[in-house]
Amino acid sequence: MTGLRIDYANCLSERVGDHGLAASDLARDRDRLQALTEQLNTSRGTGWERWRTLPFDPDRAANVAAVRTLVKRLAPTTDNLVVLGIGGSALGNIALHAALRPGTWNLMPRATRGGPRLFVLDNVDPVFVGSVLDEVARDDPGFSRTVLNVISKSGETAETAAQFMISRARLAEALGADTARHIVAITDARSGTMREISLAEGFATLPVPEGVGGRFSVLSPVGLFSAAMCGIDIEALLDGAAEMDRRCSDTEPSRNPALILAWLLVELTRRGKSNHVLMPYANALHPLADWFRQLWAESLGKRVDLEGREVFAGPTPISALGATDQHSQIQLYREGPNDKVIGFVEVESFDRDLEIPGGVEAESLQYLPGSTLGTLLAAEKRATEYALVESQRPNFTITMPRLDAFHVGQFIQLWEITTAAAALMMNIDAYDQPAVETGKVATFGLMGRPGYEQWKTKVDQALSSREYVV
Repeated sequence: MTGLRIDYANCLSERVGDHGLAASDLARDRDRLQALTEQLNTSRGTGWERWRTLPFDPDRAANVAAVRTLVKRLAPTTDNLVVLGIGGSALGNIALHAALRPGTWNLMPRATRGGPRLFVLDNVDPVFVGSVLDEVARDDPGFSRTVLNVISKSGETAETAAQFMISRARLAEALGADTARHIVAITDARSGTMREISLAEGFATLPVPEGVGGRFSVLSPVGLFSAAMCGIDIEALLDGAAEMDRRCSDTEPSRNPALILAWLLVELTRRGKSNHVLMPYANALHPLADWFRQLWAESLGKRVDLEGREVFAGPTPISALGATDQHSQIQLYREGPNDKVIGFVEVESFDRDLEIPGGVEAESLQYLPGSTLGTLLAAEKRATEYALVESQRPNFTITMPRLDAFHVGQFIQLWEITTAAAALMMNIDAYDQPAVETGKVATFGLMGRPGYEQWKTKVDQALSSREYVV
């Protein structure tokens, strides 16, 4: 076995009693799980499962070539890269950068970084957006060394459109006719509002591949462009994803990590464990837990199943950080409702470690000198794992040998395939999001978009009461 490992012994009844699954349950379900993998292997690369082929040629070769062409032109003269997007258009960019660049990246001198500072505007909070644009202008008053990367398949998402209009105006004021050379749009390859704007104004473009939804798009140009601009090895990222995809195509359930992970989480959900915590023991991986949270919530939270029956399905994903959240959440996880599965993510070997020195004359602290922060972090994780088992709280561990592009690529492909498998087990559609669409069209109505007036009326009628305001 190479790469990531999943240890799920703490989800079994021999460790956590009646709150776990029996090893014999997996043997009982073997034929069903084998058939499910065969189904996923047949549908891979079709419809909304085009994301499965992103790590493989010809999709890979085309996307990498297009990204590298732009990066070669833009990276040497770019000091600030501002990504405009929301949801799947932003979380993957943030996660890749956090995992594979130093946390102090934007504070480093340009010569040390070897790439631009990265800012991801993933919200329309005016204070946040304004402060980022002001900081970019402070560093680069003429915006001559700044690139905007707007990510929107249609161009009609209100949040991204507003970000784009504000940011473009700031650039145009400084750059005039040269503005288009500083904007890269990642959008639908053929049609849509952002495609039309890009053609009219002469923006460089990269495609959002057909059949790749936002939350599954991080290994497409959506995530690869900003990663490559900041010096991340996108080939290694895709190599890791491809290797994990091969492992997750194995029809033998015991050798298929995505199938095992999906089976554990779906079966434990059916037994009342409907809150799924992902808790990496590495600050750099915390945004990947946020990425997982969208993937799991938006893909598996569904009112109806594939036959149209109301099921109100969906586990609730929770993001945590070890060891920080041992001091803020573990009390609840151990002594609150036993309705959770906790997934740890640990890094086997960090690129650096810090030795704990002596010199503090306190007898109670003398066990620390000579050890390291990495050793302490690993002990914190192991101790928390034990504490949860003692309280019969099911948990599993994903071990990442090193924190590098290859293993991050494995992690991403693992969870995307796990999500697809879990949806089939739950008999739901992983790729639609009707509840999100309601909020979008209601926003259009409230903002005065023609054709959506009825939505403003609906909102006002439903929410206009002030009887219970104190």
